[in-house]
Amino acid sequence: MKLPVTLRALQYRNFQLFFSGQLISLIGTWMQNVAQAWLIYRMTGSSVLLGAIGFASQIPSFIFSPVAGIVADRYSRHRVVIATQTASMLLALALAVLVLGHTVKIEHIFVLAILLGVVNAFDIPARQAFMVEMVGRGDLMNAIALNSSMFNASRVVGPAIAGILVASIGEGWCFFANAVSYIAVLAGLFLMKLPPHTRETPEGSPIGHIVEGFRFVLGNTTVHAILALLGVVSLTAMPYTVLMPIFADRILHGGARALGTLMGATGIGALAGALVMASRQHLKGLGVWVAVSATAFGASLIAFSFSHVYWLSVLLLVPAGFFMMIEMGSTNTLIQSMVPDRLRGRVMAVYTMMFMGMGPIGSLIAGGAADRVGAPWTVAAGGLFCMASAGIFTFFLPRVRVQARRLILEQHVELARD
Repeated sequence: MKLPVTLRALQYRNFQLFFSGQLISLIGTWMQNVAQAWLIYRMTGSSVLLGAIGFASQIPSFIFSPVAGIVADRYSRHRVVIATQTASMLLALALAVLVLGHTVKIEHIFVLAILLGVVNAFDIPARQAFMVEMVGRGDLMNAIALNSSMFNASRVVGPAIAGILVASIGEGWCFFANAVSYIAVLAGLFLMKLPPHTRETPEGSPIGHIVEGFRFVLGNTTVHAILALLGVVSLTAMPYTVLMPIFADRILHGGARALGTLMGATGIGALAGALVMASRQHLKGLGVWVAVSATAFGASLIAFSFSHVYWLSVLLLVPAGFFMMIEMGSTNTLIQSMVPDRLRGRVMAVYTMMFMGMGPIGSLIAGGAADRVGAPWTVAAGGLFCMASAGIFTFFLPRVRVQARRLILEQHVELARD
């Protein structure tokens, strides 16, 4: 049976296994994200600590991603992902035991968040680079979009379940459910049939290989311009998520259930954006999509920041999630379409530094700023910075387009040779 264009990457058995396992696992991940934020807020009531936990959980991505990129390029990406998913399961189980045993302390949450951040630093570049091994380059754009749609579908379901569970039986069971959910993704990974991994022994030092990845990024105007915009968006706009408990409780007066609904609304918009990305069959115009979506994402956050009406706030987070997804998905697709396979892990490590690594710094800044000027003004300022950066990117877009076409053509020529 021929699959619709939007689902064409699911014709590959390995991607089917990956997709189904990740869908279950990511619901658990989003449950844990919401429950952990609420646990910190319930224990301390501090916006500074909300920002600090975001910093602790994501700063390892900035520090360790260059090394993770080498690991993804030198070793079996399949085995790396199995190892990182196993480690994530054990960390979620440890947090569940501490909370359900009523022995959890703030320092425990921070230590486990840091350890999970280290695991994610190695997981994300390997998982992103592994995508091309599951589907090939021809359907890579669709696979990336479907992966994003899965991520955001879970973002709708996970927070909603977490909001109900936290309000009724507590955060600990959310952490336990997340630990159990990893069984699905590990089962899918073990059932995959892949050709034997051929380990290459590249010449030169590991430091030299890290530098090679950065040199590719910095030496190509298009690549570093797109990643620079992603970094600014992650630094200034994305940290709005760490302040959601404050909006849910102090501004909208809805508690844990409201937090789940707000996060779910973002997920609905992001899911719609991912499905739009999945329906695309070519790369033409994605640079414009990056610029427009970053602008609209910032505008949506500004509008949300000034709302004091619960359902209006929920509705405004839908376009915020939609345009956030378009910006992130377009960036990922363009980068993966322009990078040679031998550098894919290292370049995706730089992508991880910009996507995940800048977020924690922004979270720390946002937590401190919210403590001084309030969460609404902090989110509004982030949206304004996001729009300004998109404007600068738009100014350089004609120059960016020319080099993008050349890099994409080079990868098509290399594919033809293979």
